[in-house]
Parts: sequence; structure tokens; C-alpha cells
Amino acid sequence: MTRWIFFIILILVVFVTTTFIVEFDLTKLTGASLLKTITIFNKPQSPLICMNGNSTTTCPTYSPEKIEHDDSKAESCPEYFRWIHQDLKPWESTGITRDMVERGKNISHFRLVVIDGKAYIEKYAKSYQTRDMFTIWGILQLLRLYPGKIPDLEIMFQCGDKTMVKKNSFQDMLPPPLFHYCGDKNSFDIVFPDWTFWGWAELTIRPWEQTLENIKEGNKLVKWKDRLPYAFWKGNPSVSNIRKNLIKCNVSDDQHDWNARIYTIQWQNEKANNFQNSKLEEQCTYRYKIYVEGATWSVSEKYIIACDSMTMFIEPRYYDFFTRNMVPLKHYWPISSKNMCEDIEFAVNWGNTHIDKAQAIGKGGTNYILENLKMKYVYDYMFHLLNEYAKLMRFKPTIPEGAIEICSETMACPIRGLRKRLLMESMVNSPSHIPPCSMPPPYKPQALQLLIQQNEDLIKKVKTRVMDN
Repeated sequence: MTRWIFFIILILVVFVTTTFIVEFDLTKLTGASLLKTITIFNKPQSPLICMNGNSTTTCPTYSPEKIEHDDSKAESCPEYFRWIHQDLKPWESTGITRDMVERGKNISHFRLVVIDGKAYIEKYAKSYQTRDMFTIWGILQLLRLYPGKIPDLEIMFQCGDKTMVKKNSFQDMLPPPLFHYCGDKNSFDIVFPDWTFWGWAELTIRPWEQTLENIKEGNKLVKWKDRLPYAFWKGNPSVSNIRKNLIKCNVSDDQHDWNARIYTIQWQNEKANNFQNSKLEEQCTYRYKIYVEGATWSVSEKYIIACDSMTMFIEPRYYDFFTRNMVPLKHYWPISSKNMCEDIEFAVNWGNTHIDKAQAIGKGGTNYILENLKMKYVYDYMFHLLNEYAKLMRFKPTIPEGAIEICSETMACPIRGLRKRLLMESMVNSPSHIPPCSMPPPYKPQALQLLIQQNEDLIKKVKTRVMDN
């Protein structure tokens, strides 16, 4: 009896103290052989309970209690949420049928099914690194944040770089709805937040909230006007021709100085040096930073924009979920891919003679990130996208024969090391008592065309060098 009292007290202590891990052997207390150890990762209201020495293979049988929100008190979502309507527009009049979903199977890495708030995954292909793992983890955290509020649904997900659902391949039939990290004007891919919001284990990049705080501290190291007056880029140039062309803009002894300082990264060497030379928070010491796409879009975008430096976008072809409402000369400076070196030189010279305006553009981009890319908005974007998608479904979701139930316990408990630390850092602590933000209506066709035209006019203004003094 005394042993059981000790056990109950220990459990209570775990639940009321700050986050830590407790592991003990119940066999010594009870003589039981079925349940040997239990580990509790304590988070307020939503503990992660790892059974049998962290080898948890089943999900808890209980369901988190649904919290009723007063939606009248919800704040407005950022403007970029309007693009959810645009991304789902191909299926607006017909709805989404099972046949449409199944036609995306051969170009997907996994199928996600949500039924009664529980998630099931059927995997089709191995993704690059741990992209699928951290993407699925992010969806599980959404279920923890808004329990009971994600409708039953079935989606196909692609974890690669390149867009897959090309418009010219579906001129005579409706495309399969495929979720992906990026889109472009020539594809139907449905844009979804990328895996790095919950961490990038292979490059030791922490979840977005912690990384952003580190970058904000890094911004304080050098005052803007004391930063190096050049355009900075650091990365792997081998993944795209446009990055290889950017290398030509670098300064050298026998060539023209284009005001660019370009540094290449060999990730194997960085890994050997424990990533000491690639810390994101230490890359905010230049007045200007360059964003250039890789194979398609690059996850580096949000880290670059957050640096307070005036960000130069080298004519992006692809977009992620949050960038389509960014405005040239307010949030970034556009650079032509055809006249890259000349444009960079002009932008730096202009900025160094219009320091206050250049600093304002840099600050404008960073404020866009700080105001519109809070982690709550990332989850709210996922929430509204999945809800709007589910409204279009014309079939009842079912659990495929090859699918397995997955939850935070089955993902986090069996693993160790850095991946586990990243999962624990990004785990949702408890259900939200604040409702999701209020979804804005879709763009009217005239308003959308005006938005696109205004941005094109601003980009043309920069290209022709017709700049205000």
C-alpha cells in the first residue's frame, strides 16, 4: 500500500512541476510484468506519456477535451490567408472526389487521414531527410492545439522540392489535390507550411519560435548603419543554375566589385564542424541580404527576411504560403535573374545613398515576418486550409488498410538525441483557449488583379531604375 501511495504522489509531482522527464520501474513497485517503465514529459495539461522504456508503439485511448471558443472574439487573420481560397479554387464548383485524391497517390510521400480527431498515416515513399517526420509532427500538434476542431479528412502530401501537379497536364480533367510546401503559376499544388517550423534536425536548426528569437537577438549585435555595406548570401550553390550564376557576382581580385559578398557552404564540412560557421543568428551583420531559390523555393527565406537587412529577392518563380502578400520596395527589393550582378550593384549603391529608406525596407520585411508569421498563425493557416479543404470533400474518409494510427507519443517516445529535443521543443503545450483567427473572404477578381498589377508595376519601376530620391 505504501508503495502505491508513493507512486501516486510521484505522478502528481510530475504533473505540477516544470518540464522534465521521470522514468521508473513499476515492476519493483507492483511486481507487474506487463508495464515495466513509464516516462512522462510534462507539459501543462497535455503531458507526453512514454510507456515501456520509451518504446511506446500505441496511442492513448483518451481524446483531449474539446474547448469551446467564442469565435466573435477571434482576431482577423493576416491577409495572406485569402490565398487559401485561391489554392482550392480548382475544386470550388465540383468538390473533391475520392477518385481525384487517389490520382495523387503515385506522386505523394504519404496519405494523412483524420477521423474523430485521430490521425492515420499511409506512407508511399521515403522523403528526403526527415521532412515527412517533422511535417506529420506539425499536423499532430495542430490536433493538440485545437482538439475536436479538425474535421474528418483525407489528403495526399508531397515532401519534395519540385511542384508536381502541372497545369498543362490537366487541361481536360480536374487535377488531384496535392499538398506541398510551395507552388508556382504553372501548378495546382496546394501550399502548406514546411517542416522547418518544427525543426530541421539534419542542420541542427531549432523550431521556428526559438530560431526567430535567436535571430532577433542577433539583430542587436550590430546597429543597421554600422553593418557591412554589401549584399550577403551564404548557402549551397550546387542545387540550381541561378545560385551558380549568383557566384559570378562575388568580388574577386581581377573582376568588377558588384557589391556582393557570396559565401558557399559544403554541408558535410559544416556538419564536421558542428555547424559553427552557419548559425543563422550570426548572419545579420550586413545591410543587405540576398534570397535566391534553390531547386525551387527555399526554406531560408523566412530566416533571411527576419534579419532586419534589406532583403533582395532574385526574381522568385515559386511561393510558399506566407509570401504572396509581400510588397516590393516595402518588404523587399526585387532583383532580375537576367541582370543579377548589375541589379545587386545598383541596389547596394542606392541603399548606401538612401540609408534611411533602405533600412525602412529591411525593417518592413522583418516586421512582416514578426507580425504575420507567429507560430499561432502558422497553425491557424493549417487549421483554415484543412477546414476549407474538408468542406469540398464529396466522400467519407476511411482508414486505408496499410495506414497506422500516429500520435505524439508514437513519434516522440521511441527516438532519442537531437530529433527528440526538437520534437519536445515544438510540442504544443495545451489546447488553445484562444479561437483560431477569423478567416478573410476570398479576393474578388478585380481586387486580385489589381494586387498583382501593382506589384508588377513596382518591380518594373526598379528594373527601369526609375527610383524616387
